[in-house]
Amino acid sequence: MYVIPPEHSAQFVADMENVLEIYHLPYNPKCPVICLDEQPVQLVKETRLPLPAKPGQPESVDYEYERNGTANIFMFTEPLSGWRKAIVSERRTAVDWATEVRRLLDEDYADRARVILVCDQLNTHKLASLYEAFPPTVARRLVERLTICHTPKHGSWLNIAETELSVLTRQCLNRRIPDRETLNRETTAWYTQRHQAQKSVDWQFTTADARVRLKRLYPQVED
Repeated sequence: MYVIPPEHSAQFVADMENVLEIYHLPYNPKCPVICLDEQPVQLVKETRLPLPAKPGQPESVDYEYERNGTANIFMFTEPLSGWRKAIVSERRTAVDWATEVRRLLDEDYADRARVILVCDQLNTHKLASLYEAFPPTVARRLVERLTICHTPKHGSWLNIAETELSVLTRQCLNRRIPDRETLNRETTAWYTQRHQAQKSVDWQFTTADARVRLKRLYPQVED
């Protein structure tokens, strides 16, 4: 469900237009646009083994279950190339976020001069998290290769990584996942297959569209 402010919001439209303009930049392999989002996952164990399906009878699963903690999924995706990666972590702290951003820059995109990172306005999604996690020389090196573009508050639907998480949830997480090991194995298999299939994103919503369809959000300014 999309949440959009009910009235004029200069901050919302400014952040929205920043994201929309980035999505319509021509592809630049030296400075790719990467989207990042994250999602908590409740781990659930079966209390009884499911009964396998038989001819004319579906699989039977006991309604009782056992909670087995939680995990977090960081989703990275480069919409124009069809690349994505899902990482399972125990927590979703500033240090966890910074650790995954460093891996993105130093491993997945080590040969790129700069990366534009689109993410939500969580309090961990900021450059300061890099300084919280690493020595200042390391943090500064990462900051100099990173441009962060935040989606508007109440505008996470503008983050393409959120769409990827939705697909992951429907295709892979719509059942009981007992532990982090299983979650990591299943998400890795999912994004590997999806990446190999080159499922890119053709983003159609433009700034011009927003100024018509979301006109009520724009402050009324006289010329």
